[in-house]
Order: sequence, then C-alpha cells, then structure tokens
Amino acid sequence: MKHLKSILFAVALVGMAGFVGAQSKVAHINTQELIKAMPEMKTAQADLEALSKTYQTELKSLGDEYQKKVQLYDSEAPTKTQEENNARIKEVQTMQQSIQEYQAKAQQDLQKKEFDLLKPITEKAKDAILKVARTQGFDYVLDSSQTVTIMADGKDLLEDVKKSLGIL
Repeated sequence: MKHLKSILFAVALVGMAGFVGAQSKVAHINTQELIKAMPEMKTAQADLEALSKTYQTELKSLGDEYQKKVQLYDSEAPTKTQEENNARIKEVQTMQQSIQEYQAKAQQDLQKKEFDLLKPITEKAKDAILKVARTQGFDYVLDSSQTVTIMADGKDLLEDVKKSLGIL
C-alpha cells in the first residue's frame, strides 16, 4: 500500500512537471553559427592566424639552425676529441630542449590569446541572446549547436539575435 502511494505520488509529480513545462516558452539558437557570423570573430581569427604564423616562422628558423649544427657536428666528429664531441652533444641536446620549451610556450600563448579574444565575443553573443529571448518572452533557450536536437519546432532566435547585433 505504501509502495502504491509512492508510485501515485511520482506519477502526479511527473504530470505536474509536464504541465509546467507546457506553460514554458522554449526557443533554440545555434551559438556556433552566431559567433562565426560575428565580425569580431573574423578579426580574432585573423589575429590568431598572424600570431600562429609568427611562432611557426620562429620555430622553423630554430629548427633549421638546429639541423645545420647537427650536420656540422656530425661531419666534424671524427676530427674532434671525445671531450669536444661530448660538449657538442650536450650543446645540441640543450638546443633541442630550448626548441621544445619554445614550442610549448608558443602553444600556451596561442591558447591564452584565443581565450582572451573569444571571451568578449561569446559574452556579447550571450548578452544579445538573453536580450532577444527576454524581449520575446522565452523562459528557456537551448543551444542547438551543443545538444542533440531531435525536433526543433520552437522559435529559432538566430536571425533575431543577428539582427540585434547588426550582422544581417
């Protein structure tokens, strides 16, 4: 009997939740598509590409210098003493380690720069979505770029938000 009451209570709660859910207005938007369409994103991507090319150029230069030194030391090794060759091996290993450290730092710098550039863009998009959703009376907005949407009959806010940002 107690078990039956629990089941009936659970069914009643599910029914009430369904009723409350039916009262809520739900919309959806593809935030990735919105952010991709924002002019600020194109500028950020160009800045990131320029910084990436700078790091790639420097890494290539360091790599070329490293290769030349290795080839030179390999060709001269038979004419050098064991002590000189050992010192040269250490020098080359240090050089290789420096290149790896530079590469890691460059990767970190790129990630930080990307975060710094994208944060204000995503904040602007979020603020615009909230403004449009509240203006149109929506209780929930689903991000269709991050969730699996089986059916999207709700209002798509993408065009309205683009219009509010002046992107059309």
